[in-house]
Amino acid sequence: MYSSSINKLIDALKKLPSVGQHTAGRYVFHWLKSGKVEVNELKNALDNLLKNIKSCEKCWNFSDFNPCEICSNTKRDQNQICVVDEAQAVAALEKTGVYTGVYHILRGTIDVSDDNTLATLKINELLERIKTNTNIQEIILALNPDMPGETTMLYLEKQVKIFNPQIKITRLARGLPMGSDLQYSDEITLGSALKNRFSNIN
Repeated sequence: MYSSSINKLIDALKKLPSVGQHTAGRYVFHWLKSGKVEVNELKNALDNLLKNIKSCEKCWNFSDFNPCEICSNTKRDQNQICVVDEAQAVAALEKTGVYTGVYHILRGTIDVSDDNTLATLKINELLERIKTNTNIQEIILALNPDMPGETTMLYLEKQVKIFNPQIKITRLARGLPMGSDLQYSDEITLGSALKNRFSNIN
């Protein structure tokens, strides 16, 4: 039986992805044994995160600046948008050094078993970007090659073509294995998938 304070922190940590009761308990007791210095470092980092991180008004990435560093970079191609599901995918794609356009983060993918997920995604914001920027030439759909990713890409293809039939829509090449997670792919495979992207729109 743990104290109320310990149990509250364990319950909070269990809300994190892949963290269960046992792992959460290990974290808590590690901090208790390590002393106040390490705990304060974590607390200060979290306070700094809450204070400084913003959502970019253009791409919906998380950044200390609004617009973010990529969207405000005049050397980036503002007429080429790479659509990803999560912010972590941007970091993975940037490591390749291949892509020079801008991004749009959906903040998730469509879950066919949950009708509410569509409303939570930043799809309308993407369509608004396409509507207001008539110079956009290409939309790259860089979502994970799994069922939610495929469902989302099919939906986006239809919606984008309704707003602007002239926009080129491409997907990453099939160098990425089915069911893989974009953010964990190596730079060589991901860079090749970007370079050899294809269009399946007739």
